[in-house]
Amino acid sequence: MHPLENVIWHALTTRQAEFAEACGQARRFVREVTSLSAFEEPSDECYESLIELVGTGGTAALFLDDPYQHRSVWETIAAAPLLQMVCENGVASPTCTENARLAICELGVEDSPEMIELTDLTRPGPFGPRTHELGNFVGIRREGKLVAMSGQRLKVSGYTEVSAVCTHPAHTGKGYAAVLMMEVMRRVRARGETPFLHVREDNTRAVALYQRLGFRTRKRLHYAVLRNVRAS
Repeated sequence: MHPLENVIWHALTTRQAEFAEACGQARRFVREVTSLSAFEEPSDECYESLIELVGTGGTAALFLDDPYQHRSVWETIAAAPLLQMVCENGVASPTCTENARLAICELGVEDSPEMIELTDLTRPGPFGPRTHELGNFVGIRREGKLVAMSGQRLKVSGYTEVSAVCTHPAHTGKGYAAVLMMEVMRRVRARGETPFLHVREDNTRAVALYQRLGFRTRKRLHYAVLRNVRAS
């Protein structure tokens, strides 16, 4: 099976197993890292394992091959078509109106509150207080405030995901996202790996940017965020 098939499961059972919590046929990242979860297949048995794993009131964010089909013990919080894109031969160079003044900064544990504040505002995907532990994260500050960021999330054999691409609404249109993504991609390629990412299909502005940077759609998936409403 290709490493990018059932990619969350592959990450949690291989390169990122240290972040995994398990129950039967289900896995999830430690809650403080991210709500991303997975199972071997979307069977009744695997969904039951996921129920036990997240507990009553717990949530799970899934990447599914087919649209989520309602199950009585799960409440759907969010659902959307998702594109999985891969950059095999990206050669584009970022353009930025403030290129000469850009200073990319490393982000770490001390920056976590600001990273969460920015992702809460822009909603690039699930982001927790320990998400930064999954890989290198970089950002751009203006007047001391974090206004743009990107980093690495899922890691499987030969591939690393570019994730948390976001820019404060007051600072869009300046090329910050492209600059940061190119830096993240450079670091991924330096390890001999290929960058990939996930993006909502209806986020046409982001899709267009990723295409300019050399990403091409590999597969259409379905994103679902579910809450376990079974009484304990």
